[in-house]
Amino acid sequence: MFNVCPNCGELRADKTILPEGPYAVCPVCGYQHKFLQLPLFVLTGASGVGKTTACLGISAETKDFVVMESDILWREEFNQPETKWRNYRELWLRVCKNISQVGKPVLLCGSTVPEQFESCVERRYFSAIHYLTLVSEDEVLASRLRSRPAWRRSSDDEYIKRHVEFNRWLRDNAQSTQPAMALIDATELTVGETAKRVTQWVKNHLIL
Repeated sequence: MFNVCPNCGELRADKTILPEGPYAVCPVCGYQHKFLQLPLFVLTGASGVGKTTACLGISAETKDFVVMESDILWREEFNQPETKWRNYRELWLRVCKNISQVGKPVLLCGSTVPEQFESCVERRYFSAIHYLTLVSEDEVLASRLRSRPAWRRSSDDEYIKRHVEFNRWLRDNAQSTQPAMALIDATELTVGETAKRVTQWVKNHLIL
């Protein structure tokens, strides 16, 4: 809906953003559509680190922002690692952009890194994207993955190895990504404690 120009009807995501409105300017007819340019918050981390569980607690405790789990829109057609999952990231930015027009920012939960969003066309509609990664000790993460229900298929050695390596990479590189990611080590935190820290991180940015 948001990408359709209300003047000429063209469907374009690559609109020019004028900050004084802000306005999204149609590249076809020049129509200026005023919109809310809010920040987006991304909670990332390896599978099993506790992102989804924390977000369930957050969504029950606060109405200051909207919490979304990115896995709900996943389909196999989006499994395109050679593009760094570009179509999937664009889709989620478009969803979050439209949600934020009600005046509340979105906290999006899913395994990702900043470069997968920062290069997207839809990135321009956010005033900033703030990234927070949850990490844990490798042994703890592996144990959590092995103890999951069988339907999640996370006990395979190769699956565990892949996510332990991603967890390690996040822990070692959070400060060197562009932009840098804040980091919370959830190894010894309860679900409630993790949820409180994530919520406070979001709120700290909202009052800046």
